[in-house]
Amino acid sequence: MPTIPFLGRTSSEVVAIAPVERRSPLQRSGSERLLTGWGRTCPSLASVSCVSTAEQVADVIGSAGPRGVLARGLGRSYGDAAQNAGGCVVDLGDASTIELDADRCLVTAGAGASLDAVMRTLVPRGFFVPVTPGTRMVSVGGAIAADIHGKNHHVAGTFGSHVHQMRLVDGLGQERVLRPGDGESDDGSTAEFWATVAGMGLTGVITEATFDLIPVTSSRISVDTERAKDLDAVMASMIANDHRYRYSVAWIDSVHPSGRGVITSGDHAQAEQLPVAERANALAYDPRIRATAPGIVPTGVLNKWTVRAFNEAWYRKAPASRQGELQSIASFFHPLDLVQEWNRVYGSGGFLQYQFVVPDHAGDVIGIALRELQRIGAPSFLTVLKRFGAANPAPLSFPQPGWTLAADVPARIPGLGAALDRLDELVADAGGRLYLAKDSRQSPEMMARTYPRLPQWQAVRERMDPRGVFTSDLARRLSL
Repeated sequence: MPTIPFLGRTSSEVVAIAPVERRSPLQRSGSERLLTGWGRTCPSLASVSCVSTAEQVADVIGSAGPRGVLARGLGRSYGDAAQNAGGCVVDLGDASTIELDADRCLVTAGAGASLDAVMRTLVPRGFFVPVTPGTRMVSVGGAIAADIHGKNHHVAGTFGSHVHQMRLVDGLGQERVLRPGDGESDDGSTAEFWATVAGMGLTGVITEATFDLIPVTSSRISVDTERAKDLDAVMASMIANDHRYRYSVAWIDSVHPSGRGVITSGDHAQAEQLPVAERANALAYDPRIRATAPGIVPTGVLNKWTVRAFNEAWYRKAPASRQGELQSIASFFHPLDLVQEWNRVYGSGGFLQYQFVVPDHAGDVIGIALRELQRIGAPSFLTVLKRFGAANPAPLSFPQPGWTLAADVPARIPGLGAALDRLDELVADAGGRLYLAKDSRQSPEMMARTYPRLPQWQAVRERMDPRGVFTSDLARRLSL
């Protein structure tokens, strides 16, 4: 079991990482593996190389074949972003050290360390990650490459906005140290930093990163819940409370004509908010898997009738209004992680997540998207709406001020492709875009139209990878 040295206040302490879930498709170095994204669509075959040092990464890059190299984390991007058909995929799971600088509220972690491992290690010591998505099964390198966002983007921005430094091996096999800076540095490293944030692994292989932590006094979240009768009420409430809460998200009943929803908002609970009997262990944190999805789920089990029944029960289960409920970190941030391999419930056809962002003035696109999915009978029990704040300098970063809607739908719904193509046009016309970490089907034209700084990113990428070593199935599909 690897050990973790701690710096700062706890520099004399050496703590072992508890065993965490590893990436099941990437267990043998040098083997060919059939890889998919979390949506389990469009599999492709690649050779996997397990590495733990920058020198080993450089060796893989130096021996790259014509189909190139790509780093892969825990495989939680939904589409083809972490696949490289016919090429090499680098697994950095052994590069997972975690070093805490408690005095400065910083952590330095290997790119292969998962947010799960970071939280299991640091929450009991009074620290939380600056940003977490809806799963903790994301590697640090993947969090930067996808520039993940969470329920706190409206006040805290993306994960990449909290990175102070990263180490990366470029296309020539050279290790670089990149920092955000305040502008273009003499050696171009500031531009290279922001090209790597949200760069989907196409500027190099991240090996280590130093990022901010949030100090906490408990492992509980104080949560306010509000049930809203329709989409207009959901959106009005979220706007009114934009800066009242650190965390906020709305679950939307996607199959109900009104677009009704449940808004959950909150912040880290202070230790004194806990019942007296629990305060001695206020920082206890050990999330467990409660169930495992069945290995074979018949196609069609998840349909508009079963989803309608689930959504009705979920909506009725929520209180009309409740304040200050204490929830665990796992329940509030990562409820789906409680069910191992939950992506299998969509059957052998897999699923896709359609996630877009539009500016505030185009908020009507949210309702149009919901109605279009209802029209074609696309069931979604997981449809979430969030508010975004200011964008960061990364050319390919997804968030921008406004609204983001994400809906999971079975991939084989008749008419789904044409419906999403129509929605793409609405999103693009509104000045919005799709999230690359979730995308599995947009066109190169859509990508170029909605990410206007793509040429700027490509120029920096070519400087970092002049031989064109780094590529992926997504990169080839979108002509990146």
